[in-house]
Amino acid sequence: MNRKQYNSAVNEFSERVFRYAFKWTKNEELSKDIVQEIFEKLWNNRKKVEASKVKSWLFTTTHNHLVNNSKKKKMVSREDLIFQEPCFKDNKYELQDLIEVALNTLPSVQKSILLLRDSEGYDYKEIGDILKLNESQVKVYLFRARKKIKNYLKDLAVLVA
Repeated sequence: MNRKQYNSAVNEFSERVFRYAFKWTKNEELSKDIVQEIFEKLWNNRKKVEASKVKSWLFTTTHNHLVNNSKKKKMVSREDLIFQEPCFKDNKYELQDLIEVALNTLPSVQKSILLLRDSEGYDYKEIGDILKLNESQVKVYLFRARKKIKNYLKDLAVLVA
């Protein structure tokens, strides 16, 4: 990868990498720092990364960074999320807040697949390339993630009723 290809990758993918990181962290400054670190890693590894595979490399590296940092720093602990009260305003539960809590209860691979597919619009093959899974595994994990979200929200509906 040369300088021109690197600059093209920054222009094309920095916003998408930021959105992906932000959906994990819910922190704008931290997400900006992550984007900076990922593109710094890309620059340092530019001789090893093929220009045609830069998108997959960026999202794989971002995913690994997020998973590793969430384990090390415990950005959000699973136990806190399970017992976390959903946010509400004017006695109405905010659906987005509920979905975010439900998303954070998913295992990291399922969460990544769900975000990449439903939020970023990647197809199964692209997600498989990013996460080093085959298309069948992506479909199974996506199905399980959606089912867990549905059950989580259904359980909350029973509690509210």
